[in-house]
Amino acid sequence: MRLVKQLVAVAVVAFVGSQAAAAVEGNDLLTLLVGMATAVLAPIVYAWVVRRTEHRDPAEVARKGAGAAIARGMLIGFVMFASVIANIAFLGDYRVDGFGSVPGAIGLFGFMAAAAVTEELLFRGVLFRIVEGRIGTWAALSLTGLLFGLSHLTNEHATLWGAIAIAVEAGGMLAAAYAATRNLWVPIGLHFAWNFAESGIFGTEVSGNGSNKGLLDGAMSGPSLITGGEFGPEASLYSVGAGLALMVAFMWLARRRGHVLPARRRGAEAAARGAAAQPAATATLSR
Repeated sequence: MRLVKQLVAVAVVAFVGSQAAAAVEGNDLLTLLVGMATAVLAPIVYAWVVRRTEHRDPAEVARKGAGAAIARGMLIGFVMFASVIANIAFLGDYRVDGFGSVPGAIGLFGFMAAAAVTEELLFRGVLFRIVEGRIGTWAALSLTGLLFGLSHLTNEHATLWGAIAIAVEAGGMLAAAYAATRNLWVPIGLHFAWNFAESGIFGTEVSGNGSNKGLLDGAMSGPSLITGGEFGPEASLYSVGAGLALMVAFMWLARRRGHVLPARRRGAEAAARGAAAQPAATATLSR
């Protein structure tokens, strides 16, 4: 039940935050404040529910070193998306028509912060981490990556290809980032910087959610396999390639650090349960 309890606790924060953001839609300053409040509250609730259900200190969201880890993730995420948009622009399929909206970018900063934090806590902090303990790192990466991609099918301009691209370049890559670092701050920073660069800076669509006016008034044109079409650059082959490259790099690092877990064998589980039960049986016989 720990998986259910943890999912529910974080999902409640995400839901309340999304409803509050919807209530102040159009007010960029309030959107920023609501988003940042959600981003701060969600890890606190996650840490609390992990302590209650697992009786341990949640080192994956420890405050020590959090700032540096988030900064590293943000640097990777920004460079990753900037590389994708630069390649699309080189082919003439992305152009800047002028400046966008500074207030709009401010509002998107808060919105994307809340989305990055809550999604990473749900998909990597709860789902991937707990499932990994049962079926191993590689199987958990594949399963939760697929679920992450499918969760984007409800978006306004969602496509099956877009969901597959998200599953690979984000679901798999972010799970690999967690496996390599064993903290959630790096994938949170990476996730946030990618999304904010996509919408808040370059002014393109994020996961088919509609156009976003960031600091630049960006426009896309050309083949959908290059630009991502209505889904946005996340459905571009460049994004998939960049995500795959990072996933391989993170998993290499995870293996080097000894962070890749094997699937738990049923025989080993039965032996462990038998070993745990034996002292109790011995004590009963001795009475």
